[in-house]
Amino acid sequence: MVTPVRLYIAGTHSTGKTTLARRIEMELRSTGIKVARTGGFAKRAAELGFPKMTRHTAQSTAWIISSTRAAALEAELAADVVIVDRPTFDALAYYLAALQHRDEQPDPEELSRLTGLAQLASPRPAVFLATLLDPALPLAVHPGKDPDWTDAAFREAVDQQLHRALKAYSVPHITVPSDGHAETVEMAVEEITAVWEATA
Repeated sequence: MVTPVRLYIAGTHSTGKTTLARRIEMELRSTGIKVARTGGFAKRAAELGFPKMTRHTAQSTAWIISSTRAAALEAELAADVVIVDRPTFDALAYYLAALQHRDEQPDPEELSRLTGLAQLASPRPAVFLATLLDPALPLAVHPGKDPDWTDAAFREAVDQQLHRALKAYSVPHITVPSDGHAETVEMAVEEITAVWEATA
């Protein structure tokens, strides 16, 4: 039985993650690899009534992490590669950035629990991409978005918290600069294909 490969694409909002996911998915599909893509759980959490953006809590973060994990496991039933747009470490980064925004300290036990959940939900084999924020690039305008979407300080805090967490917890990942998306697509497709063939 072939073990599905996961591609995680993490990063603060409006750094090209979804575009990356679509381009990589298209390239993989052209080779005959079956691909599934998951995402959108922060939006679903908000629709259910969980707080979001600068108002994130441990509870909303735990829900997003658990939902992301469940969706990826379900997608693996019918796919060779599962692209996880906004993996569990994204949720952790948004939570920590929200606490920073509110000038609050995380509860050590809650943080340990959430970190454990994020790590358990990120099994291998996997390829992990983490976009880097370039504050000089203009933020895309999205009507109807939460006002926090345009909060530059919060957006930068998410970016910093994500890369700090990936380093602190020794998560193998590839950093994607704002001007390196084309090269990243090619590299990711090659690496994913190699990992998938090695597990076949």
